[in-house]
Amino acid sequence: MSARTPHRSTLSPHRPHADAGRDSGRDSGRADERRITVVLGPTNTGKTHLALERMTGYASGMIGFPLRLLARENYDRLVAKLGPSKVGLITGEERILPPGARYLCCTVESMPVGAGMAIGDDAGLPQRFDFVAVDEVQLAGDRERGHVFTDRILHARGIHETMFLGAETAAPLLRQMLPDARFESRQRMSVLSFAGSKKLTRLPRRSAIVAFGTAEVYQIAEFVRRQRGGAAVVMGRLSPRTRNAQVELYQNGDVDFLVATDAIGMGLNLDLNHVALASDIKFDGRKTRRLTPAEMAQIAGRAGRHTNDGTFGVTDGCEPPEPEVIEAIEQHRFEPIRNFWWRSRDIDFGSVDGLLASLEAPPPMPFLFRKADALDHRALATLAERPAVAERAIGAAQVRLLWDVACIPDFRQSLNEDHYDLLASLYGQLAENGTLGNDMVGRAMSQLDRLDGDIDTLMTRLAYIRTWTYVTHRADWTDNPAEWQDRARSIEDRLSDSLHERLSERFVDRRAAHLSRKLKETRNLMASVKSDGTVLVEGEEVGVLDGFVFRPTLTEGDEKSTILAAARRGLPDEIETRVRAFAASATPAFRLDEKGNVSWRDSVVARLVRGDGLYAPRPELVSSDLLSIDQAQRLNARLSEFVAEHVREVLGRLVVLETAESAPLPERKAPRPKAQPAKSEAGEEEPSGPTKDEIAATPPEEQPEIVEAADAAPAPLSGAAKGLA
Repeated sequence: MSARTPHRSTLSPHRPHADAGRDSGRDSGRADERRITVVLGPTNTGKTHLALERMTGYASGMIGFPLRLLARENYDRLVAKLGPSKVGLITGEERILPPGARYLCCTVESMPVGAGMAIGDDAGLPQRFDFVAVDEVQLAGDRERGHVFTDRILHARGIHETMFLGAETAAPLLRQMLPDARFESRQRMSVLSFAGSKKLTRLPRRSAIVAFGTAEVYQIAEFVRRQRGGAAVVMGRLSPRTRNAQVELYQNGDVDFLVATDAIGMGLNLDLNHVALASDIKFDGRKTRRLTPAEMAQIAGRAGRHTNDGTFGVTDGCEPPEPEVIEAIEQHRFEPIRNFWWRSRDIDFGSVDGLLASLEAPPPMPFLFRKADALDHRALATLAERPAVAERAIGAAQVRLLWDVACIPDFRQSLNEDHYDLLASLYGQLAENGTLGNDMVGRAMSQLDRLDGDIDTLMTRLAYIRTWTYVTHRADWTDNPAEWQDRARSIEDRLSDSLHERLSERFVDRRAAHLSRKLKETRNLMASVKSDGTVLVEGEEVGVLDGFVFRPTLTEGDEKSTILAAARRGLPDEIETRVRAFAASATPAFRLDEKGNVSWRDSVVARLVRGDGLYAPRPELVSSDLLSIDQAQRLNARLSEFVAEHVREVLGRLVVLETAESAPLPERKAPRPKAQPAKSEAGEEEPSGPTKDEIAATPPEEQPEIVEAADAAPAPLSGAAKGLA
């Protein structure tokens, strides 16, 4: 099958309601739980769309996503389609459960898959759902979160249909776990091809650059700002609100580049044409290693959406993949996953020791690896070693409470003593008082309700407030859960907005981005020039018009080509106005300095260079690519008039002496008769010629030898005349 031809699903996206579980809460005895469908394929195959269409064809349904961001995105999509009263959202940090809601979007961890998948009668939701789906089930092979996905594969079931979505790499293990399931493969709707290695400055617009580690992301984003006008930034540590705002910068055309970690590989549907890996090495929480071909494909697959083809490659700082890896990515063929991670769901709450032992139970299948070091497991073991905690954790109720506290996520992803201290404090308050005191919650939130600090400071505060958002959504842990939930959400939103602003200030040149977008929209830009020469294009200050030369006010991050293009399109009218004013200017409007610079309106517009004669210098315009040939000729004509007039005025008779033909010589008078030389007493004649007094009394015109010398060597110039020569 061609990679361009989308697979025609044999499954209908719509199922007639008829009597398909209309009364699903009381009709569980007729449940057809054996109908399990597994839909596998690479990115951009429409798997999620298919699942949502199938779900809304039933009277009720639930779907689990790997990210809170994805759960929220698809919740919003369903609300737009069905209305807010019919759709609910459950994540670790958010619960939106309108009475009578029939469809749920959840994170996989938050899916209510306990006893009977019950949510609770007080929520007004179905006790069970006609349709249940889980997205990205290949994550069962992920060491950190895989055990949760494996649990859903084994236990999450809809009354009438269950659907699992994922990559082909999971197929062999899924067939062993779900022998009665129906499998369907789907083809990518566009072609993905390798484009080789490119420098960052040569990457095509609408590209994503993927790196690993905050420092590397910052470094690349700053470089892109300096060279290409800016980039949006996407990292796993960002809150969903910040991440969405950054993505919107890219999607609406404010910037043409996205710099991201591998968080881009899942859950972001972007209009990307190209994805470039700046590195193929990552730290996976345990060790530094190279990306697997399947991981590369997950990232590269973001390029080309729907039927638009995409390309992937590397930057010049990253080694290109081996040819066989490139072929595997282009053909979507990878080694199958060898094992899934698993943890027992049969938990013993009789004692802390019993709880720890139950978490270490052996898996039921040989290809399932026991997850022994999950974050909640490690937190439980650490807390149990603290005497103050161990003394209280007696009896099933207290042990269950301790386990619930240990499951609070560490959104800072540090899992250090600070996080354990917070958990111990929360457990102590809950064990002793039943709820967290308002003073404790209020004090913690007040400390986080600050918008000062740099990017990393804001991200740290966001991580803390997300923890408190999670805590307040445990309705039995606070006295006024709705009030604290609203306050936590408000603080998170303000911090998220502030973080978005900081990221944009640091990594996006708003001026260049605005002009770039305008240049794409129209060729007629609105330009104006202030009296001081400041140039505004579409309301943005872009530089100064110095005479007839545009000088961009470039900062470190400006994209010069964009600004020059904007000015070039927006200044023709102003340039023509200035040319006309220049041509009509009287002589006093021009000034010539001793270096030969000609100024007009306090701007140097020309310089004098050697001309055809000693007293005929030639004006040379200061170079400007804004002037047409005709405009330059008009300026030169007026400059030539000014220079000729200035030479005549300043040099006067010296100009006449420049050529022998035109220089009139003084009229020479007839020489006086020479006197007879007197004889000395010795009878010798005295030397003839004038005496000193006679020489002094003789006017220059009667001294032909002096006139001849003056004609041969004019006197040296001074002042402005020196500058002209």
